[in-house]
Amino acid sequence: MTTKPPLDNLMMDYPLTLTHFFERARRLFANKTLGTRVPGVGLQKSTYADFAGRTARLSAALAALGVGKRDRVGTFAWNSHRHLEIYFAAPLMGAVLHTVNIRLSAQDIRYIVNHAADRVLIVDASLWPILAPIRGELSTVEHVIVMADTPGATIPRGTLDYEQLVAATPPMSEWPKLAETDAAGMCYTSGTTGHPKGVVYTHRAIFLHSMASSMADVFALSERDVILHIVPMFHANAWCVPFAAVLNGATQVFGGPNPQPRDIVELIHQERVTFVGAVPTVWIAIDALLEAEPRWDISSVRMIPIGGSAAPRALLEKFEKKYGVSLLHAWGMTEMTPLGTVCRLKSSMTSLADDERYAIRAKQGIPVGGVDLRIVDEAGREQPWDGRSMGEIQVRGPWILRSYYDSAESADRFTDDGWFRTGDVAVLDPEGYVQITDRTKDLIKSGGEWISSIDVETMIMAHPKVLEAAVIAVPHPKWVERPLACVVPRPGETVTAEEILDFLRPKLARWALPDDVVLIETVPKTSVGKFDKKVLRERFKDWRR
Repeated sequence: MTTKPPLDNLMMDYPLTLTHFFERARRLFANKTLGTRVPGVGLQKSTYADFAGRTARLSAALAALGVGKRDRVGTFAWNSHRHLEIYFAAPLMGAVLHTVNIRLSAQDIRYIVNHAADRVLIVDASLWPILAPIRGELSTVEHVIVMADTPGATIPRGTLDYEQLVAATPPMSEWPKLAETDAAGMCYTSGTTGHPKGVVYTHRAIFLHSMASSMADVFALSERDVILHIVPMFHANAWCVPFAAVLNGATQVFGGPNPQPRDIVELIHQERVTFVGAVPTVWIAIDALLEAEPRWDISSVRMIPIGGSAAPRALLEKFEKKYGVSLLHAWGMTEMTPLGTVCRLKSSMTSLADDERYAIRAKQGIPVGGVDLRIVDEAGREQPWDGRSMGEIQVRGPWILRSYYDSAESADRFTDDGWFRTGDVAVLDPEGYVQITDRTKDLIKSGGEWISSIDVETMIMAHPKVLEAAVIAVPHPKWVERPLACVVPRPGETVTAEEILDFLRPKLARWALPDDVVLIETVPKTSVGKFDKKVLRERFKDWRR
């Protein structure tokens, strides 16, 4: 009997690690620009060649401090070229990058750093006052390295100077061989219930996610892009865009310490930015600035991916028609590295009337290649893609976690057949477009009927006098819960509760209409810029009409 030649497994066993990204950028894009906004100074520019050299030196400096395989290197920093250096210096040496959310409470920061067991913490000087009071309680941290991120910044006693470490250390001569399943990064959820939970990203997850986000029908990232990083690098790795930018050799501009709407617009205008993401609240504020100061030109931007919450349809339409810029809905989670869906029109939809096209673009989009997605009702039944049936989004894929780090809550978030339960509620239309209707905790159940707070908010924010709106459930003696709309008027505008209700009546069933509208100065925000409804629920828990 003749033995057949082998057929399977004839491709190289080439690990998908960030080493490839780094070496590719070092060799191919050495002269491309990196820039960091420094308050009072301007844009501090360097090159990918500078980045490569400094990253190799930083890795060697960390090794000299005793950092080894799987040790966690924490960051507590704004977006900057230095932060990008740590993004690669830690994982390339086999350690794990752990980005700590600077906007969390001292209690949560203490928990996260200790739970992750960070051995080194690299901190911006401007943020040191937040950490200094709890430094003694960070029990696993052996070294604190401080980056001088603002003019005249001093290095606190008992800490190490980042620039001195990088300058004084010879670069790593050779990167260690890594497995694609090795941990590369770590990020904790915002902790809306209980303690924040740790998500650990592998090299493979980041590699595949970066390639997916570079695809033409996703973000189409390329060497030609000028990317402005406003999404915090401590939040799901700035949606993983810095990694994809290095892979593609794109020009990168970092927002620096605490960028405000004016800073963002100035950077777009001056650097001819082509790609910049942020949560909708940022773009609402930028719209107000552009209205007041029309001299700014942001037309160089080809795409603004938005996530965290849905942007009002009126905002999508205004940015495209007035500013020549496309806002692109995307959806995902920290647990998904984070990308899950992107809302691009299919070719068959480009000739639709404006009303139909914007109705589609107001949705969160179709699943990205690599992500499987379904919606499931409370009884565990998968729901049809009919645009009406509602259920919890469940996902699986190569960049979606299969377990939280050292957390007893892991089992509750996964189905028996291996899907991750996101907690987001949505409908799927026949074309596969996801429309988020709410978080499970934000849905309002009134008299047995479900009311989507997001749908009502979107309608309210279409009112020309409204800047922001958040809809919450308040207790009701008969109906259990009723919707209450919390509305922020646009600057200089006066709007009444009755005006808002009259605006909604033709659009909503009577039982879905808010019982009342309260006018507030601002909607409270979470650490990553989302509407913080738990604060409003506490504020209005005793509300009665």
